[in-house]
Amino acid sequence: MPLPLPSVHRTRMHLRSVQLDGYKRTDGCWDIEARLVDVKDHDYPLSSGLRKRGEAVHDMWVRVTIDHQMNILDAIACTDAMPYAGYCDQIAPAYAQVVGLNLFHGFRTAVKTLFRGTRGCSHLSELLMFLPTAALQTFASDVRDNDDSGQKPYQLDRCHALESHSDAVRRFYPRWYRGQKPG
Repeated sequence: MPLPLPSVHRTRMHLRSVQLDGYKRTDGCWDIEARLVDVKDHDYPLSSGLRKRGEAVHDMWVRVTIDHQMNILDAIACTDAMPYAGYCDQIAPAYAQVVGLNLFHGFRTAVKTLFRGTRGCSHLSELLMFLPTAALQTFASDVRDNDDSGQKPYQLDRCHALESHSDAVRRFYPRWYRGQKPG
């Protein structure tokens, strides 16, 4: 169900698009690519120059290569559109620091530490935060979510709908259902 219509007339001023794509590579690894694009619905004066309506204010990319354990083997970032050319784009190489991190074990905390304040670009850092769930969805395309491997499916106990005590788990993952929630 979409959002209800607004009760007051409004004018859109800004559009941010975030796209994430997951790729299975022929070498057995995976690539997760993230892109963020900001545009304005009006001419937008900046100290660095006018951005015409529909022209990207930001167009930024991040790609990580991961293995089956979600370890980052390679990382690259680039900036195609930015408010301050020659300045904003200088930070992209710093994002190689995520190599060696694991998307599921302390990744978001590490990103916040590595790129806090002026150590990074807020937009590129924001893109990194999407990577763990995009990787999970990419892997999900290759693994049945209820196979009989004996390992609890990753998604259980990671959101309210799939808590081990929920009706959803009882219905779709009966092996892992834990009965009524204590207390």
